[in-house]
Amino acid sequence: MKVFRNIALAIVVLVAVIIIGLCGIYKYMLSPIGKETKTIEVEIPANSSRATIAKILKEKKLIRDENFFLLYVKLFKIADMKAGYYDLSKNMSTEDLVEELRKGSTKNPHEIQITFQEGITMRQIATIISNKTENSYEAVLEKSSDPTYLKKLIEKYWFIDESVLQEGIYYGLEGYLFPDTYSLTNKEVDVEYIFEKMLEGMARVLEPYKEDMEKSPYTVHQILSLASMVEKESATVTDRSKVASVFYNRLKTNMSLGSDVTTRYAFKVDDPKQRLTTIQYNTSNPYNTRVTDGSMNGKLPIGPICTISKTSLEASIHPEETNYLFFIANIQTLETFFFEKSADFEVKKAELSKVNGGF
Repeated sequence: MKVFRNIALAIVVLVAVIIIGLCGIYKYMLSPIGKETKTIEVEIPANSSRATIAKILKEKKLIRDENFFLLYVKLFKIADMKAGYYDLSKNMSTEDLVEELRKGSTKNPHEIQITFQEGITMRQIATIISNKTENSYEAVLEKSSDPTYLKKLIEKYWFIDESVLQEGIYYGLEGYLFPDTYSLTNKEVDVEYIFEKMLEGMARVLEPYKEDMEKSPYTVHQILSLASMVEKESATVTDRSKVASVFYNRLKTNMSLGSDVTTRYAFKVDDPKQRLTTIQYNTSNPYNTRVTDGSMNGKLPIGPICTISKTSLEASIHPEETNYLFFIANIQTLETFFFEKSADFEVKKAELSKVNGGF
């Protein structure tokens, strides 16, 4: 009996030693592989299996053994590790690594940012997008006027209507894309993705004004058209409400809006230094409010002419109440002068002719 007891004891001791040894090995295999804190970028593709994740971590030298990693996630029934880009380091244990993968990551090294300035045209937007993404200049302009696409947007957004489909409109989405800085997934994003991010931006800005715009005698399209003129014509932000009032007053009195910026848009002149000719100013065009033949009296341009800031929108929805019918700016000092009478305006215009380079 004593012999059997000794054998049994020896077996128990041996098993205990084996268990302790295995536990030590298990603990060691799951411990940090090193002390380095420098991060290593790791991509876990979508729908990766646990075996795939183990292989990736092993290749990045973040774990000692794939099988021990798989044993760990199986023992603890871990099945919610997420795809994404991670910054991991060698001083992280398997438990730490798994915890990070379960949290998920918003990191995207391929993400790009694009900034669209206030007051730029669709042609300039197309240039920016073509420079920053894989989309061509032509593709951007084509999509901005694609009737099938525009009809989908009319159904989706309350502030877009059939006006964007009018014959004579250069680019249906001109003035509807809110200028801001946007984060995009990567350079391969398509034009629709970019446009709809910008349209969502416009939706957020316009929403607080929805009720006021619905009460206005002007459509949203007309208000955006006027706001785009305010954007281009205002020397400073503080002028915008007065500039809007001038345009509204001229509309009420059946005058032409007489806006140089609409002539520039009509002739697709984006360079502010390029001079326009008398012939251009007097060429009939649904955008050109400078014509003197009376065809544009009391009319807005057929559509917006540029991107529109929130302040220009606000000024155009809630303009200052004035009797002004004329304004002119000193382009050197950015001071704007407003007048009720044509004679006073002409005096100031003559005074500033040398400063502003003539008209």
